[in-house]
Amino acid sequence: MHYFIRILKYIKPYIPFAILNIVSNIVSVLFSLVSLTMVIPFLGILFGTQEKVYTPQALSLNANAIKDNFYAIISSIIDEKGKVEALLFICVLVLITFFFRNLFRYLALYFLTPIRNGIVHDLRINLHEKIISLPLPFFTKKRKGDLTARLTSDLVEIEWSIMSSLEIIFKDPLNIIIYLITLIIISPQLTVFVAILFPITGIIIGVIGKSLKKSSNRGQNKMGDLLSIIDENISGLRIIKSFNAEREINNNFKKESAEYKKIMTKLLRKKDLSSPMSEFLSTIVMVIVMWFGGQLVLNGNGGILAEEFIGYILIFSQIIPPAKSLTSSYYHIQKGSAAAERIYDILDTENEITDVESPKKIKLFNNKIEFKNLSFKYENTDVLTDIDFSISKGNMIALVGQSGGGKSTLADLLARFYDIESGCILIDNNNIKEIALKDLRGLMGIVSQESILFNDTIYNNIKLGNINANEEEIITAAKIANAHNFILETENGYQTNIGERGNKLSGGQKQRLSIARAILKNPEILILDEATSSLDTESEKLVQEALEKLMHSRTSLVIAHRLSTIKNADEIIVLDGGKIIERGTHQQLIAQNGHYKKLSDLQSFS
Repeated sequence: MHYFIRILKYIKPYIPFAILNIVSNIVSVLFSLVSLTMVIPFLGILFGTQEKVYTPQALSLNANAIKDNFYAIISSIIDEKGKVEALLFICVLVLITFFFRNLFRYLALYFLTPIRNGIVHDLRINLHEKIISLPLPFFTKKRKGDLTARLTSDLVEIEWSIMSSLEIIFKDPLNIIIYLITLIIISPQLTVFVAILFPITGIIIGVIGKSLKKSSNRGQNKMGDLLSIIDENISGLRIIKSFNAEREINNNFKKESAEYKKIMTKLLRKKDLSSPMSEFLSTIVMVIVMWFGGQLVLNGNGGILAEEFIGYILIFSQIIPPAKSLTSSYYHIQKGSAAAERIYDILDTENEITDVESPKKIKLFNNKIEFKNLSFKYENTDVLTDIDFSISKGNMIALVGQSGGGKSTLADLLARFYDIESGCILIDNNNIKEIALKDLRGLMGIVSQESILFNDTIYNNIKLGNINANEEEIITAAKIANAHNFILETENGYQTNIGERGNKLSGGQKQRLSIARAILKNPEILILDEATSSLDTESEKLVQEALEKLMHSRTSLVIAHRLSTIKNADEIIVLDGGKIIERGTHQQLIAQNGHYKKLSDLQSFS
């Protein structure tokens, strides 16, 4: 229930709708109650036991006063027009009250709709904002499919399990309370049994509800695993087909799906038990009330007439559906709480990479970047050790070395995708931890080996570099990136949709769009992470030309796999095992005849 209560806090912006819903429910229940109590005078007229009232009490909100005045009206009609007319009057009154009962019942649902959809919408927005704000280390520990499940199936579960219970929460307790008050007025003695027996049934139902939440949690986690597998299988379809691994992959998926089916079968069986169990327990209470109340009527010492007892039973029977709904709602809430717990697992995650209390606002880079005594570990594994170097404004520094040497980690630390554990990085003598994150990353433009593009138009993908750019600036950036010509050859030019991850374009075309995006941003500091390593010779030439235009008179940190692209670097730093083992210009490193010379010879040989 803890997570359910937390979700209900989202109702705050919708309080006016909640008030209107509650008022509509109260009016609906009152009209329902009036229509049901009509059975007592109706039976009294039929059986000839209807008491006649000629001098009623003064009309007030007192139940006896209302009863007296109504019986006075009935008595008048019977005396003047006869019993048949009195019955017709009651029937018309019942019809009118049922009309208004259902009208206000609809209005209650009408006002509930924006609450239900609004809470789920707000929760979805908050969850997405949280996921986007979390640092990269978080995503190395979570599977993408599991995060997708929390944004989709878990929210759907909340919508149908918890939000669908809002109607019951706002309506059914009111029903039960108003009906119970009426029953107490009719027969306090008989109602004592109801007050004692209902809590007992609630305890029994609560025990099963706790078991339901555990099963639901397991089911939601397993759905996250399934979505992860589906995402991996679709992404790796080329490899699956090339290695004829369809059977193995299908068998693995079949195994996981069978486990999910097993969990959900148990879950649904427990959930389906709620309705028949609550109905049976309610029937037991009903039978006990009938037995005890029948004795009171037959013995004539309970202060209740036969027609009043029948009316009592009829009103009591109306408590059973809301009581049954409440128990079913409890099961739904327990099931939905498991999904809510998974969502709050994300919402409650602390963002370790945040601004300091009063961060420095820096819009320009004036002097140099310094890496001082920098060391970094990832999951107790040393990645970088005692890194010391600097990049002066306008210079190009290249990082080379074998895979896993810490080159990309250095670039990630500069952009504060990860936080430094030992040492520091300074920009113009300002520790990057003291610079506002937005300003720090605003200084940088990043072009990575994998072109990160979105399922949108070419125009909008480039525009991400500068949201305020106009069409002329976007076209100019594309021309500088050697992308303008191929863009015009696409179906709709700059308005062509490039598909998921830009899969309608070649690798070189995608990379040139990434460069155009960086050019549009016009960053002070440029980070190139093996931007040409995965391209063919022709594409590499076009991309390299674009990169040279981008790097012109710009401070650049270049991670290079192909050494031919960094021969003109102001300094080349060779990393091995997370340590700097060599540094200098291309000519100096070749002359040293060390590790860099071996890498150069290997590439020349290949």
